Amino acid sequence: MPKVKLTDLVLRDAHQSLFATRMVTADMLPIADKLDKVGYFALEAWGGATFDSCIRFLNEDPWERLKKLKAALPNTKIMMLLRGQNLLGYRHYADDVVAKFVETAAKNGVDVFRIFDAVNDPRNFQAAANAAKKTGKHIQAAISYAVTPFHTIEKYAELAKQYVDIGADSLCIKDMSGLLKPYEAYDLVKAIKKVTDLPIEIHTHATTGMSVATLTKAAEAGAEILDTVISSLAMGTSHSPTETMVEIFRGTEYETGLDTALLLEIAAYFREVRKNYKKFESSFLGADTRILMSQVPGGMLSNLESQLKEQGASGKIDDVLKEIAVVQKDSGYPPLVTPTSQIVGTQAVFNVLFGRYNRLSGEFQDLLAGKYGACPASKNPDVVKKALEALKLEKEITHRPADDIPAEYDKLAEETKKLLGGGDVTVEDVLTYAMFPKVAPDFFKKRHEGPVVFRPETEAPASPAPAGKGEAERYSVMVNGTNYDVVVAPAGTVAVAPAGGAGAAAAPAAPPAGGSAVPPGGTVVSAPVAGTLIRYSVDEGAAVNAGDTVIVIESMKMELEIKATASGKVHFLVPTGTQVTSGQAVVAIQ
Repeated sequence: MPKVKLTDLVLRDAHQSLFATRMVTADMLPIADKLDKVGYFALEAWGGATFDSCIRFLNEDPWERLKKLKAALPNTKIMMLLRGQNLLGYRHYADDVVAKFVETAAKNGVDVFRIFDAVNDPRNFQAAANAAKKTGKHIQAAISYAVTPFHTIEKYAELAKQYVDIGADSLCIKDMSGLLKPYEAYDLVKAIKKVTDLPIEIHTHATTGMSVATLTKAAEAGAEILDTVISSLAMGTSHSPTETMVEIFRGTEYETGLDTALLLEIAAYFREVRKNYKKFESSFLGADTRILMSQVPGGMLSNLESQLKEQGASGKIDDVLKEIAVVQKDSGYPPLVTPTSQIVGTQAVFNVLFGRYNRLSGEFQDLLAGKYGACPASKNPDVVKKALEALKLEKEITHRPADDIPAEYDKLAEETKKLLGGGDVTVEDVLTYAMFPKVAPDFFKKRHEGPVVFRPETEAPASPAPAGKGEAERYSVMVNGTNYDVVVAPAGTVAVAPAGGAGAAAAPAAPPAGGSAVPPGGTVVSAPVAGTLIRYSVDEGAAVNAGDTVIVIESMKMELEIKATASGKVHFLVPTGTQVTSGQAVVAIQ
């Protein structure tokens, strides 16, 4: 038996970290046979942001991905990353939804449930752990690692004991940002080994350049399993190369027993696949030691870059990284891992763009109010007060947040039936809708078109198709991974249609009743950020006062309330579901 086992993250965290979780299943299946022969402890292939990305960007059913991978990997355990009571969404779910999700994931192919909670609140583990135990699958409880005044080795060891009590089969030290230093990893593993004999797995990103040394020292301290990534998708914001770790341990007492020649074949395959996703690549490809201060996890860096570009604020990345440290402290030092990384990171963006805490996302308000569980430290009371006032709460929540959520699966099933036109619906579709109710409806409409197809940019035509005098010219343009046929008529008229239909963007909804022209006089309210107008907070024509919420925009996966800047009657200028740009007029008040 090998002394050290490896879990390869190539099918999930590697592409989540390097190119915004865009790898399609069609690029995974051709190499599955070789991956299945390696002898990994597991392949992490599902969960995290893959579910969201499948339906939001790839027009691909994540449940079908899981089934196909399970069929293609009969000899290798599939691991998924599960956010405890959050599952894969950005809120806590009722216990009945948690149980149904875990049961369905196990049935469709998940063998190892790596369960974590963003604030390390053991109460948020229990429902998912109980459900996983009923399936007979492996439960791995992950400790979200952070470097703050309140995260000590002693406290991590105490946390490990609590995770043993919830029924874990193994433990994971989940270092999202590459902050775990080699000698501290050694001491941490030793400390945990004193309180439990459960196997320990180490997950540490390469972002700060320390990961190879950290994995080596963790193995020396007794960690039995290490997370790695095949070399062609390793390093940068990803993880240590699988082949590198195999060779480091070869001939030692930590021998992995894996075949480097086979691994090199797999690396060659993914080296070619990576070319398909060049447009999504993060610029953080080396070691970024700024993260030692900001503590931003690798997967968030590439998303943060694209989000700032969307807001027209690409040059503010360093300001945002500095502000993240402030926001993390003010919110009680939560470890920065999904969803807290997104919540804290987006709030830092808002602080940089609009002034510190002048605008609070709905999710940041919930974090401060205790709706995500108990944060490790006390919070900034002034910011908490603002959040509680916005939520109309008298005090922070101190009990298990999910205790306030009544059973909701049956209600979600009925909503899904209505959405799909009645009749029976699958459990998988209900759970897809439950995870992402704003994204799922559009996905269900387009699902039959099939997944998007990514190719190297050099394959796209560099010039228009030849056109005779007076004839329309045709161009092929790729936007966000979707190919479009653009026809320019002689008169200058432009028509755009999705190439082949797959992954087509939905046509804009019709303007609201009364048209979208700005009425004469009055006050115009503009969108402060780019995003999607997801709902109106009042009716068309309603009388509002300055400071009342009139619409809600989803920006950077967070909800932002937009308030009236004057008193009067509301006139909406764009319909719900519209993608709006920063500065675009969205509401008129007369």
